[in-house]
Amino acid sequence: MPFYLSDTRNFISKLTPKKAWNAIKLYSSYQLTKWRSSSIVWGLPMTISFEPTTACNLRCPECPSGLRSFSRATGNLKADFFRESISQISSTLMYLIFYFQGEPFINPDFLDMVKFASEKNIYTITSTNAHFITDDVAKRTVESGLDRMIISLDGTTQEVYEQYRKEGDIEKVLQGAKNMVKWKKKLNSQTPHLVFQFLVVKPNEHQIKEVYKLAEEIGIDEVKLKTAQVYDYKHGNPLIPTNEKFARYAIQPDGTYKVKNKLLNHCWKLWHACVITWDGTMVPCCFDKDAKHTFGSLRTQAFREVWQNDQAQNFRSKIREGRDKIDICANCTEGCKVWVSA
Repeated sequence: MPFYLSDTRNFISKLTPKKAWNAIKLYSSYQLTKWRSSSIVWGLPMTISFEPTTACNLRCPECPSGLRSFSRATGNLKADFFRESISQISSTLMYLIFYFQGEPFINPDFLDMVKFASEKNIYTITSTNAHFITDDVAKRTVESGLDRMIISLDGTTQEVYEQYRKEGDIEKVLQGAKNMVKWKKKLNSQTPHLVFQFLVVKPNEHQIKEVYKLAEEIGIDEVKLKTAQVYDYKHGNPLIPTNEKFARYAIQPDGTYKVKNKLLNHCWKLWHACVITWDGTMVPCCFDKDAKHTFGSLRTQAFREVWQNDQAQNFRSKIREGRDKIDICANCTEGCKVWVSA
C-alpha cells in the first residue's frame, strides 16, 4: 500500500500518550484473551463509526439504505447527542468514522459534528457518494477539519457507474471531487486526504486502470480498490468479478461459491472498534447493518458501561466458539484482504 506522507503526519500529530497507552491496553487484552476461557477488554475503543443518517439518495443493490430494507428504526443523528457521546471518550479515541449506512451529507448538522470532533483532536473520516458536494459544501468541508474523505466511484462512465450506483449521476460525483480539490488548494489545506474508492464488481472490473487515470487528472490523492460483499453468493452472483483476485468468494468444484479466506474464531475489531447507530445503539461492527446484535444504548448508559457490559462480553466470547455460527460473521472478511491492488 502506498505511503502518503502528509496524511501520515496529520494522523501522528493527533496522537497523545494517553491514546497510545489505550491502544496498547486494547491489544494486550486481545492477545491475552486468546489464552483465556473468558474475554477481557482493557481500555476504550480507539476507532468508532458514528452513523450520521440512514437516508440515501441512491439505490445500490447490496445496501440496506439503497434497498430501503431496514427492520430497525431510521433517522438522523442529533448533534447534541453526538457531542455528549464523543466527549466521554475523546481523550482516547484515534479514529472517528462518520459513516455506517446512508449518505452523511444528507444530515444537515454533519459538518458541524465533524468540526466538533476535529477540535477534539480526533482523526476524522467519512465516506460519501459525493452527490451533495456543491462548491459551498466543499469549502465548508475543508474548513471543518475533516481529515479523510472517501468518494465512492464505482465506474468511470455513466453507463457502468449506474449499474451498481442505481439512480446515481457520475457527473455530480466528479464535480464534487473537483470542488474538493479546488477548495483544498484555495485554502492551502492538506486535508481532507481525498480517496477514490472503487468497489470492484463484474460490471466495472474492466475500468480499473481508467479510475487511476481519472484520479490523477482531477488531483485525487489516492485510489483504493475494494472487494465487494454480496449477500447471496453461494450459487453465484452477477456482481462477483470474473478476476478472482478482486473477489471475496472462490468458486468450488461443484460450481458453488464460498468465502475465499478462512474464518478465524477471533476478531481484533471487537476489541478496538465499534459502531454507533444514529439513535445511539452500539453494535459490534459494520457488518451488523440492521443492528441485530446490540450491546446497549448510549442514551441510557455511559459509553464505558455499554462497551464492557455482559452483552458485549458475551458476543466477544461467542465468536471464539465459532465465527461461522454468527450470521454477520459468516460473511465477514476481518483478517482477509478486503483492499486489493491493481
